[in-house]
Amino acid sequence: MEIRITILLLIPIILYMGCSTDSEGADNQEPAPTGMYYPPNDATTWETVSTAQLQWNENKVQDLYDYLQLKKSKGFIVLKDGRIVLEKYFNGHSKDKNWVWFSAAKSLTATVIGIAQDEGIININNKTSDYLGANWSALTTDQQNLITVKHHLSMSTGLEDHAGDFVPWTCTEAICLTHTADAGTRWAYHQAAFTLLQDMVSQNSGKTFANYYKEKLRDKIGMNGTWSKLGVLNLYSSTSRSMARFGLLMQNEGDWGEQTIVSKAYFNEMTTASQDLNKSYGYLWWLNGKDSFMGTSSQEVFQGALIPNAPSDMFVALGANDQKIYVVPSKGLVIVRSGESAGTEQLGLSSFDNELWAKINAVIP
Repeated sequence: MEIRITILLLIPIILYMGCSTDSEGADNQEPAPTGMYYPPNDATTWETVSTAQLQWNENKVQDLYDYLQLKKSKGFIVLKDGRIVLEKYFNGHSKDKNWVWFSAAKSLTATVIGIAQDEGIININNKTSDYLGANWSALTTDQQNLITVKHHLSMSTGLEDHAGDFVPWTCTEAICLTHTADAGTRWAYHQAAFTLLQDMVSQNSGKTFANYYKEKLRDKIGMNGTWSKLGVLNLYSSTSRSMARFGLLMQNEGDWGEQTIVSKAYFNEMTTASQDLNKSYGYLWWLNGKDSFMGTSSQEVFQGALIPNAPSDMFVALGANDQKIYVVPSKGLVIVRSGESAGTEQLGLSSFDNELWAKINAVIP
Protein backbone atom coordinates (compact mmCIF):
# COMPACT_ATOMS: atom_id res chain seq x y z
CA MET A 1 0.00 0.00 0.00
CA GLU A 2 2.81 2.39 0.93
CA ILE A 3 4.60 1.66 -2.37
CA ARG A 4 1.41 2.42 -4.33
CA ILE A 5 0.92 5.76 -2.50
CA THR A 6 4.56 6.70 -3.05
CA ILE A 7 4.27 6.03 -6.80
CA LEU A 8 1.07 8.07 -7.00
CA LEU A 9 2.78 10.94 -5.22
CA LEU A 10 5.76 10.78 -7.57
CA ILE A 11 3.68 10.94 -10.81
CA PRO A 12 2.86 14.69 -10.64
CA ILE A 13 6.50 15.44 -9.75
CA ILE A 14 7.73 13.51 -12.80
CA LEU A 15 5.14 15.22 -15.01
CA TYR A 16 6.20 18.63 -13.67
CA MET A 17 9.86 17.85 -14.36
CA GLY A 18 8.96 16.82 -17.89
CA CYS A 19 7.11 20.06 -18.45
CA SER A 20 9.84 22.15 -16.88
CA THR A 21 12.40 20.81 -19.33
CA ASP A 22 10.61 22.58 -22.21
CA SER A 23 10.13 25.71 -20.15
CA GLU A 24 13.76 25.67 -19.24
CA GLY A 25 14.65 25.69 -22.94
CA ALA A 26 12.60 28.86 -23.35
CA ASP A 27 13.97 30.37 -20.17
CA ASN A 28 17.48 29.64 -21.37
CA GLN A 29 16.94 31.92 -24.35
CA GLU A 30 19.65 34.53 -24.00
CA PRO A 31 18.11 37.86 -22.97
CA ALA A 32 18.15 40.70 -25.47
CA PRO A 33 21.22 42.92 -25.10
CA THR A 34 20.61 46.35 -23.61
CA GLY A 35 22.11 49.73 -24.35
CA MET A 36 22.79 51.42 -27.67
CA TYR A 37 25.16 49.81 -30.16
CA TYR A 38 27.14 51.73 -32.77
CA PRO A 39 28.77 49.52 -35.40
CA PRO A 40 32.47 50.36 -35.75
CA ASN A 41 33.30 52.40 -38.82
CA ASP A 42 35.36 49.61 -40.36
CA ALA A 43 32.97 46.84 -39.33
CA THR A 44 32.42 43.94 -41.70
CA THR A 45 30.26 42.31 -39.04
CA TRP A 46 27.47 43.95 -37.09
CA GLU A 47 26.02 42.96 -33.71
CA THR A 48 22.67 41.21 -33.99
CA VAL A 49 19.72 40.41 -31.77
CA SER A 50 17.16 37.72 -32.62
CA THR A 51 13.41 38.03 -32.93
CA ALA A 52 13.16 35.38 -30.17
CA GLN A 53 15.26 37.47 -27.80
CA LEU A 54 12.98 40.42 -28.47
CA GLN A 55 9.87 38.25 -28.26
CA TRP A 56 8.79 39.30 -31.74
CA ASN A 57 6.59 37.08 -33.90
CA GLU A 58 9.05 34.95 -35.86
CA ASN A 59 6.16 33.16 -37.61
CA LYS A 60 5.30 36.35 -39.54
CA VAL A 61 8.81 37.15 -40.76
CA GLN A 62 8.52 35.04 -43.90
CA ASP A 63 5.22 36.74 -44.77
CA LEU A 64 7.02 40.07 -44.52
CA TYR A 65 9.87 38.85 -46.73
CA ASP A 66 7.45 37.41 -49.29
CA TYR A 67 5.68 40.76 -49.48
CA LEU A 68 8.95 42.65 -49.91
CA GLN A 69 10.02 40.23 -52.65
CA LEU A 70 6.70 40.68 -54.43
CA LYS A 71 7.07 44.47 -54.24
CA LYS A 72 10.44 44.51 -56.04
CA SER A 73 12.54 45.30 -52.97
CA LYS A 74 16.33 45.17 -53.04
CA GLY A 75 17.39 45.61 -49.42
CA PHE A 76 15.55 45.49 -46.10
CA ILE A 77 17.01 46.04 -42.63
CA VAL A 78 15.50 46.36 -39.16
CA LEU A 79 17.69 47.71 -36.35
CA LYS A 80 16.75 47.58 -32.68
CA ASP A 81 18.93 49.97 -30.65
CA GLY A 82 21.54 49.73 -33.39
CA ARG A 83 21.66 45.92 -33.64
CA ILE A 84 20.45 44.10 -36.72
CA VAL A 85 17.31 42.05 -36.12
CA LEU A 86 16.31 41.45 -39.74
CA GLU A 87 18.42 41.84 -42.87
CA LYS A 88 17.37 40.48 -46.23
CA TYR A 89 18.32 41.12 -49.84
CA PHE A 90 16.22 40.37 -52.90
CA ASN A 91 16.35 40.30 -56.67
CA GLY A 92 20.12 39.94 -57.06
CA HIS A 93 21.01 42.61 -54.51
CA SER A 94 23.45 42.14 -51.58
CA LYS A 95 24.78 43.97 -48.54
CA ASP A 96 27.80 45.15 -50.55
CA LYS A 97 25.86 46.65 -53.47
CA ASN A 98 24.88 50.31 -53.67
CA TRP A 99 21.42 51.60 -54.55
CA VAL A 100 20.22 55.14 -55.20
CA TRP A 101 18.40 56.98 -52.40
CA PHE A 102 16.58 59.40 -54.68
CA SER A 103 14.81 62.00 -52.50
CA ALA A 104 15.60 60.18 -49.26
CA ALA A 105 18.91 62.03 -49.70
CA LYS A 106 17.02 65.28 -49.04
CA SER A 107 16.98 64.28 -45.36
CA LEU A 108 20.73 63.66 -45.58
CA THR A 109 21.19 67.13 -47.04
CA ALA A 110 19.06 68.72 -44.31
CA THR A 111 21.41 67.19 -41.74
CA VAL A 112 24.46 68.58 -43.56
CA ILE A 113 22.86 72.04 -43.48
CA GLY A 114 22.55 71.65 -39.71
CA ILE A 115 26.25 70.82 -39.47
CA ALA A 116 27.08 73.89 -41.57
CA GLN A 117 24.95 76.02 -39.25
CA ASP A 118 26.66 74.54 -36.18
CA GLU A 119 29.99 75.56 -37.74
CA GLY A 120 28.81 79.10 -38.50
CA ILE A 121 28.93 78.66 -42.29
CA ILE A 122 25.16 79.10 -42.73
CA ASN A 123 22.38 80.56 -40.60
CA ILE A 124 19.07 79.10 -41.75
CA ASN A 125 17.22 82.26 -40.65
CA ASN A 126 19.23 84.40 -43.06
CA LYS A 127 18.21 85.29 -46.60
CA THR A 128 19.10 82.93 -49.43
CA SER A 129 20.80 85.83 -51.17
CA ASP A 130 23.31 86.03 -48.31
CA TYR A 131 24.70 82.71 -49.57
CA LEU A 132 23.90 82.64 -53.30
CA GLY A 133 24.24 86.33 -54.17
CA ALA A 134 21.70 88.92 -55.27
CA ASN A 135 20.88 87.41 -58.66
CA TRP A 136 20.11 83.80 -57.80
CA SER A 137 16.46 84.02 -58.96
CA ALA A 138 14.18 85.89 -61.38
CA LEU A 139 12.19 87.39 -58.50
CA THR A 140 12.04 91.07 -57.66
CA THR A 141 14.35 92.18 -54.89
CA ASP A 142 11.43 92.49 -52.48
CA GLN A 143 10.13 88.99 -53.33
CA GLN A 144 13.57 87.44 -53.13
CA ASN A 145 14.41 89.07 -49.80
CA LEU A 146 11.49 87.23 -48.19
CA ILE A 147 13.11 83.84 -48.87
CA THR A 148 15.39 82.41 -46.20
CA VAL A 149 17.38 79.19 -46.05
CA LYS A 150 14.66 77.82 -43.78
CA HIS A 151 12.10 78.21 -46.58
CA HIS A 152 14.22 75.90 -48.76
CA LEU A 153 14.38 73.34 -45.95
CA SER A 154 10.62 73.49 -45.39
CA MET A 155 9.58 73.56 -49.09
CA SER A 156 7.88 76.91 -48.64
CA THR A 157 9.93 79.25 -50.87
CA GLY A 158 6.92 80.21 -52.98
CA LEU A 159 8.92 79.53 -56.15
CA GLU A 160 6.91 78.30 -59.12
CA ASP A 161 6.74 74.52 -59.09
CA HIS A 162 5.82 72.05 -61.80
CA ALA A 163 5.91 68.64 -60.15
CA GLY A 164 4.58 67.01 -63.32
CA ASP A 165 7.50 68.03 -65.51
CA PHE A 166 11.15 68.87 -65.12
CA VAL A 167 11.32 72.57 -66.07
CA PRO A 168 11.52 74.68 -63.99
CA TRP A 169 10.97 72.13 -61.24
CA THR A 170 14.54 70.86 -61.41
CA CYS A 171 16.15 73.89 -63.07
CA THR A 172 18.35 75.94 -60.76
CA GLU A 173 19.12 78.69 -63.28
CA ALA A 174 17.84 82.10 -62.19
CA ILE A 175 15.53 82.35 -65.20
CA CYS A 176 13.65 79.24 -63.99
CA LEU A 177 13.14 80.45 -60.43
CA THR A 178 10.00 82.56 -60.69
CA HIS A 179 7.34 83.75 -58.27
CA THR A 180 4.11 81.91 -57.42
CA ALA A 181 3.52 83.10 -53.86
CA ASP A 182 5.36 84.97 -51.14
CA ALA A 183 7.73 82.81 -49.12
CA GLY A 184 6.03 81.01 -46.25
CA THR A 185 2.52 81.22 -47.70
CA ARG A 186 2.54 78.12 -49.93
CA TRP A 187 3.97 74.61 -49.51
CA ALA A 188 5.12 72.78 -52.64
CA TYR A 189 7.63 70.00 -53.25
CA HIS A 190 10.35 71.67 -55.31
CA GLN A 191 13.51 69.94 -56.47
CA ALA A 192 15.36 73.09 -57.51
CA ALA A 193 14.70 74.86 -54.21
CA PHE A 194 16.16 71.84 -52.44
CA THR A 195 19.20 71.58 -54.75
CA LEU A 196 20.15 75.17 -54.00
CA LEU A 197 20.83 74.16 -50.39
CA GLN A 198 23.76 72.07 -51.58
CA ASP A 199 24.99 75.05 -53.60
CA MET A 200 24.91 77.17 -50.44
CA VAL A 201 27.26 74.74 -48.72
CA SER A 202 29.67 74.47 -51.65
CA GLN A 203 29.79 78.22 -52.24
CA ASN A 204 30.37 79.13 -48.59
CA SER A 205 32.43 76.28 -47.09
CA GLY A 206 35.36 76.30 -49.52
CA LYS A 207 34.62 72.67 -50.36
CA THR A 208 32.36 70.83 -52.76
CA PHE A 209 29.15 69.68 -51.15
CA ALA A 210 30.22 66.05 -51.64
CA ASN A 211 33.56 66.62 -49.89
CA TYR A 212 32.00 68.60 -47.06
CA TYR A 213 29.42 65.86 -46.48
CA LYS A 214 32.10 63.15 -46.63
CA GLU A 215 34.31 64.88 -44.06
CA LYS A 216 31.62 66.07 -41.66
CA LEU A 217 29.15 63.18 -41.72
CA ARG A 218 29.80 60.15 -43.92
CA ASP A 219 33.26 59.16 -42.71
CA LYS A 220 32.49 59.95 -39.08
CA ILE A 221 29.75 57.31 -38.87
CA GLY A 222 31.23 54.74 -41.22
CA MET A 223 28.90 55.16 -44.17
CA ASN A 224 29.87 54.45 -47.75
CA GLY A 225 28.36 55.98 -50.86
CA THR A 226 28.84 58.69 -53.46
CA TRP A 227 27.02 61.63 -55.02
CA SER A 228 26.58 61.63 -58.79
CA LYS A 229 25.06 64.14 -61.18
CA LEU A 230 22.01 63.35 -63.31
CA GLY A 231 21.40 66.61 -65.13
CA VAL A 232 20.93 69.18 -62.38
CA LEU A 233 20.02 66.48 -59.86
CA ASN A 234 22.64 65.34 -57.37
CA LEU A 235 21.82 61.73 -56.50
CA TYR A 236 23.26 59.68 -53.65
CA SER A 237 23.85 55.93 -53.71
CA SER A 238 25.03 53.62 -50.92
CA THR A 239 24.53 50.22 -49.35
CA SER A 240 21.43 49.50 -47.28
CA ARG A 241 23.64 49.27 -44.21
CA SER A 242 24.83 52.83 -44.80
CA MET A 243 21.22 53.95 -44.98
CA ALA A 244 20.73 52.19 -41.65
CA ARG A 245 23.78 53.94 -40.16
CA PHE A 246 22.29 57.30 -41.07
CA GLY A 247 18.97 56.26 -39.55
CA LEU A 248 20.79 55.22 -36.37
CA LEU A 249 22.45 58.64 -36.17
CA MET A 250 19.00 60.21 -36.38
CA GLN A 251 17.56 57.81 -33.78
CA ASN A 252 20.22 59.16 -31.45
CA GLU A 253 19.36 62.79 -32.18
CA GLY A 254 22.55 63.59 -34.06
CA ASP A 255 25.01 61.78 -31.78
CA TRP A 256 27.22 58.86 -32.79
CA GLY A 257 28.42 57.34 -29.55
CA GLU A 258 30.22 60.10 -27.67
CA GLN A 259 30.58 62.22 -30.81
CA THR A 260 28.04 64.90 -31.75
CA ILE A 261 27.63 65.09 -35.52
CA VAL A 262 24.83 67.65 -35.59
CA SER A 263 23.52 69.62 -32.62
CA LYS A 264 20.43 68.45 -30.74
CA ALA A 265 18.89 71.91 -31.08
CA TYR A 266 19.00 71.68 -34.87
CA PHE A 267 17.93 68.03 -34.84
CA ASN A 268 14.83 68.95 -32.84
CA GLU A 269 13.92 71.70 -35.30
CA MET A 270 14.57 69.42 -38.26
CA THR A 271 12.19 66.72 -37.03
CA THR A 272 9.37 69.05 -35.94
CA ALA A 273 6.68 70.51 -38.22
CA SER A 274 8.42 73.38 -40.00
CA GLN A 275 5.27 75.30 -41.00
CA ASP A 276 1.47 74.98 -40.72
CA LEU A 277 0.79 74.37 -44.41
CA ASN A 278 2.02 70.77 -44.45
CA LYS A 279 2.11 69.74 -40.81
CA SER A 280 3.77 66.43 -41.72
CA TYR A 281 6.96 68.04 -43.02
CA GLY A 282 10.01 69.14 -41.05
CA TYR A 283 13.28 70.17 -42.68
CA LEU A 284 13.25 67.73 -45.62
CA TRP A 285 11.97 64.98 -43.28
CA TRP A 286 8.44 63.56 -43.33
CA LEU A 287 6.69 63.36 -39.96
CA ASN A 288 4.07 60.84 -38.89
CA GLY A 289 1.30 61.30 -36.34
CA LYS A 290 0.09 64.75 -37.42
CA ASP A 291 -3.55 65.52 -38.20
CA SER A 292 -2.98 66.31 -41.89
CA PHE A 293 -0.42 66.05 -44.68
CA MET A 294 0.28 67.05 -48.27
CA GLY A 295 1.78 64.95 -51.05
CA THR A 296 4.45 65.76 -53.60
CA SER A 297 2.34 66.47 -56.67
CA SER A 298 -0.65 68.62 -55.68
CA GLN A 299 -1.89 71.31 -53.33
CA GLU A 300 -4.45 69.00 -51.75
CA VAL A 301 -4.37 68.65 -47.97
CA PHE A 302 -5.29 65.17 -46.71
CA GLN A 303 -6.72 64.64 -43.25
CA GLY A 304 -5.15 62.12 -40.90
CA ALA A 305 -1.68 60.77 -40.25
CA LEU A 306 0.90 60.30 -42.98
CA ILE A 307 1.21 56.52 -42.36
CA PRO A 308 -1.66 55.43 -40.05
CA ASN A 309 -0.28 51.92 -39.44
CA ALA A 310 3.08 53.26 -38.22
CA PRO A 311 3.97 54.66 -34.77
CA SER A 312 2.93 58.28 -34.33
CA ASP A 313 6.42 59.49 -33.33
CA MET A 314 8.06 58.12 -36.48
CA PHE A 315 9.91 60.41 -38.88
CA VAL A 316 10.90 59.29 -42.34
CA ALA A 317 13.28 59.90 -45.22
CA LEU A 318 11.33 59.10 -48.39
CA GLY A 319 12.60 58.76 -51.95
CA ALA A 320 11.17 58.00 -55.36
CA ASN A 321 10.53 54.33 -56.15
CA ASP A 322 9.90 53.66 -52.46
CA GLN A 323 13.28 54.25 -50.87
CA LYS A 324 12.58 54.41 -47.11
CA ILE A 325 14.41 55.18 -43.87
CA TYR A 326 11.91 54.90 -41.02
CA VAL A 327 13.07 56.11 -37.59
CA VAL A 328 10.92 55.27 -34.55
CA PRO A 329 12.46 56.72 -31.36
CA SER A 330 9.85 55.27 -28.97
CA LYS A 331 10.68 51.72 -30.07
CA GLY A 332 14.39 52.15 -30.75
CA LEU A 333 13.82 51.15 -34.37
CA VAL A 334 15.42 52.04 -37.67
CA ILE A 335 13.93 50.32 -40.72
CA VAL A 336 15.34 50.59 -44.24
CA ARG A 337 13.77 49.53 -47.52
CA SER A 338 15.48 50.08 -50.88
CA GLY A 339 14.48 48.84 -54.30
CA GLU A 340 12.41 49.48 -57.36
CA SER A 341 8.95 51.02 -57.22
CA ALA A 342 6.52 48.90 -55.22
CA GLY A 343 3.79 49.79 -57.69
CA THR A 344 2.55 53.32 -57.01
CA GLU A 345 4.73 55.85 -58.80
CA GLN A 346 5.33 58.64 -56.28
CA LEU A 347 8.26 60.88 -55.44
CA GLY A 348 7.93 60.28 -51.70
CA LEU A 349 4.98 58.84 -49.82
CA SER A 350 3.00 56.00 -51.45
CA SER A 351 0.32 53.49 -50.44
CA PHE A 352 3.15 50.97 -50.06
CA ASP A 353 4.18 52.64 -46.77
CA ASN A 354 0.94 51.79 -44.98
CA GLU A 355 0.80 48.27 -46.44
CA LEU A 356 4.40 47.59 -45.45
CA TRP A 357 3.74 48.76 -41.90
CA ALA A 358 0.83 46.35 -41.59
CA LYS A 359 3.31 43.54 -42.35
CA ILE A 360 5.90 44.99 -39.96
CA ASN A 361 3.30 45.24 -37.18
CA ALA A 362 2.56 41.55 -37.53
CA VAL A 363 6.21 40.86 -36.60
CA ILE A 364 6.85 43.59 -34.03
CA PRO A 365 4.41 43.74 -31.11
